[in-house]
Amino acid sequence: MTPASKSPATKSPAVKSTATASYERIAFVASPIPEAQQALERLTARYGHVDLDAADVIVALGGDGLMLQTLHRFMKTGKPIYGMHRGTVGFLMNEFSLDDLPKRLAKALVTVIHPLLMRAHDEEGEVVEFHAFNEVSLFRQTYQAARLRILIDERERMAELIADGIMVATPAGSTAYNLSAQGPILPINAALLALTPISAFRPRRWRGALLPNTAFVVIEVLEGEKRPVAAVADHDEARDVRRVEVISDKTISMRMLFDPGHSLEERILSEQFGY
Repeated sequence: MTPASKSPATKSPAVKSTATASYERIAFVASPIPEAQQALERLTARYGHVDLDAADVIVALGGDGLMLQTLHRFMKTGKPIYGMHRGTVGFLMNEFSLDDLPKRLAKALVTVIHPLLMRAHDEEGEVVEFHAFNEVSLFRQTYQAARLRILIDERERMAELIADGIMVATPAGSTAYNLSAQGPILPINAALLALTPISAFRPRRWRGALLPNTAFVVIEVLEGEKRPVAAVADHDEARDVRRVEVISDKTISMRMLFDPGHSLEERILSEQFGY
């Protein structure tokens, strides 16, 4: 991944608008937990179920983990995703109801999100690529802290970070692990990424940085043989990495559907006030 491969800049990583499609052909996916499976049975009995390839919209039943899996599964199709909460954490989901699903879909607001593309180089020189809708994270693999060098758009910004790790988070992922690591909450329509250290030791007072969502982020692992590091894009992991490149992939646009008054933008804003 080189700067020349960057996608064109856009004004915003997310656009909220009123959905105009009727979404007549509905396909359901569900978490394996009993709550979600029961909901799947009742919803398909009432509204039917079409093959995933033929669907106008995917309705995901579960928690945020299932939503992330669904976004990854359908990210090459561009199909809109409407989640209903039948799991543990439901930040990315709408409230569950058996009633008026077609009307809810027709009135839903659309939030467009783009994933991060991670390219990880390991100790053998092999390269793997994964996408992340929440964050790309680097973690120490042993008891020793990681030593990392940070470059932004090919310019060194930090010669050495000693920490448990570091992450690059999207606005959609800023309320997840990023927030737990004391990173900032980003409005969903902000053209920003959060660069957040994980338990930084040196520089001790560094709390991270806000980057434009066009930034080309490179994290190099120093003393990788002595201090091995893993890289994770949402749920895909690469071990013993030596260099990790991260950029927002504007070639992929996923439409998430939310009930009016419960949009992702509103939830992220409310999170900043402790709701």
